[in-house]
Parts: sequence; structure tokens; C-alpha cells
Amino acid sequence: MLGGLFFIFFRLLELVTLIPTLGMLAYFVNIYVNANALTPNYILVLFIVSVLAAAWALVTLFRRKSTRDSAAFVAFIDICFVGAFIGAVYTLRGIANANCVDTSGGLSSSGGVTSSGNTVTVSPLDINYTPFSINASKTCSMLKASWAFGIMNCIFFFITACLAMLMHRHERKEVVVEKTEYRRRSHESRRGHGSRSGSHRRSSRDSRRQNYYV
Repeated sequence: MLGGLFFIFFRLLELVTLIPTLGMLAYFVNIYVNANALTPNYILVLFIVSVLAAAWALVTLFRRKSTRDSAAFVAFIDICFVGAFIGAVYTLRGIANANCVDTSGGLSSSGGVTSSGNTVTVSPLDINYTPFSINASKTCSMLKASWAFGIMNCIFFFITACLAMLMHRHERKEVVVEKTEYRRRSHESRRGHGSRSGSHRRSSRDSRRQNYYV
């Protein structure tokens, strides 16, 4: 029961991180399609993997009964998505060290005391302030966010694969217990039926003997 709740929780986390990834990567795909150009592999691979992963997460989240019955297959597919996301993140690895934010402004000063050999020069200290500004590259920021979400989904799908395997083991134990209980009950019912039929035969013989002696 607890494993099923954790499975639902991490499936929701996967959807929460996959939906923004799909939106950002679809933005880039649309740009290249409108420009009648080929979409780069580092965008296209992660986009395709994210589409398939989001569809799989939705199906396994809303079809809980079939997910629980085929938990081993669900775990296998989740492990496959872990490998797919690792490959997609690797193709986009170039964005890891990119600086997407450029800052400018602040305080600057000039003048003061300077010395050259035996000469000391004192000039008025001038402090200038320029407004602080942050310039962020939209393209770089979106690609870096998609790359980070891809790494997160590697972890999330690995966790859901482990939880699915735990669900599979729990389901097998329940099946074994149910079969054992069924066999025990059927054996007891056979023994009870045999004892009742034996007592019925003995009572019928006793009644025939009593009729004979009379």
C-alpha cells in the first residue's frame, strides 16, 4: 500500500517536470520547423524521449489496476526510460557549463592615493554608481532547464522502477498466500465431507442391524 502511494507521488513528479520540458523543447522545434531547417539532435532526442515518457507516465498513473497486475513490465519500461534520458542528457551536455546570465552595473571608483617611486599623488576620489541589471539569455536558460529536468527524470524513473518491482514482489506474495489458503480450505472441506459421509454410512449400517435383530 505504501509502495503504491510512493509510486503515485513520483509519477506526479515526473509529469510536473516533463510537461515544462515538453513546452520548452516544442518552442525550439517549432522555430526550426518554421525556418524549414533540421532540428539539432541535442534538442530532438530529449524532446522525443520526453513525449514518450509523459505518455507512459499518464497511462500507468490512471490505469492503476493494470499497472499493479503487470508491475514487472512497468519496471522494465521505466528502466528503459532511465537509459533513454541518460542518452538524451548526454547529447545536451554542452549546455552544462554555459553562462546564461550576464550581470552589469554596481559601484565603481576612481582616484585616491597613488604612488610612483618617491612621488605620492593624491587625487579626488570619484565613486560612480550604475544601475544593476541582469541580462539572461532565453534560449540558453530554456535549454539548461530542460537539461536539468532530464537529469531529474533519470532519478525519478529509476525510483519508480524500483517501486514497481516492490509492488510485483508484494503481488506475488499475495498470490502465493491466496493459493495456500485456498488449498488448505479445499483440503479441510474434503476431510469434512469424508468424515460426514463415513458417519452417515456407519449410521445406516447400525440402523440396518437394528432392523435385522428386531
